[in-house]
Amino acid sequence: MKRHPFIYFFRVVSLVMLLVTVAMLAAIATMHFAIHGAEVQVPELKGMTVAEARSQAAGMGLNLNVDNRYYSAEVTAGHILSQSPAPGTVVRREWHVRVAESLGPQKVDVPDTVGSDERLAALRLRRVGLEVGVTARLPYAAAAEGTVIAQDPPAHAQGIEQPSVNLLVAAPEDDSPDGFVMPDLTGLPVVTAQTQLAKVGIKSALPVFVDVPVSPVGTGSAPPKPPVPPGAVIAQDPPAGARVDQAAEVKLTVAK
Repeated sequence: MKRHPFIYFFRVVSLVMLLVTVAMLAAIATMHFAIHGAEVQVPELKGMTVAEARSQAAGMGLNLNVDNRYYSAEVTAGHILSQSPAPGTVVRREWHVRVAESLGPQKVDVPDTVGSDERLAALRLRRVGLEVGVTARLPYAAAAEGTVIAQDPPAHAQGIEQPSVNLLVAAPEDDSPDGFVMPDLTGLPVVTAQTQLAKVGIKSALPVFVDVPVSPVGTGSAPPKPPVPPGAVIAQDPPAGARVDQAAEVKLTVAK
């Protein structure tokens, strides 16, 4: 029996369409597996040693970068203190996971560099395992050029976060200041803090006054914390150690 040409053509077209559909579905499935196969969940790295974290990340196709190092009384030295992205975040392979490494509790004594030559100050800091942070210069007639006239944190400070010290260095009197190292104003009366800022030409915004809860009475051998006196600075922005210029406006939060 002779086939009708139209029926034959219809069957051929149907077969071609079926093959095209199968090919498209296969391509979509392949793309799906390729995309999701290239994605991983960021593991929990906090508490691991840097070597362990690096091995764990590499095994999942991720790169580990140690961006910062901080002192910590809770996390052992050489272990991961924090990470970004957070654990459980879905990222592509080869993604860079940034971590901060713990230096353990602060054991180093911050040397007094005020009055020293800038290069000698840097050497003294490095000898005890500290780094030079931000260096700013201020025209100052009372000291020779290159002399450290202020530092943050101050000498013998305890509970510092980073192993770095910011320096304010004397420049010739006819120089323009290239910036200032923001001092720690917390605990000072607000009028004193504003006066210190005004001396170097930095403006302060209207202070924000807030209620401060009374500290609980100490228990056991721990001494009670002294109450915060009204009018004392309890927070500042920019923070201590930040580099600022004369265009900056410092915001002070003050206890009522």
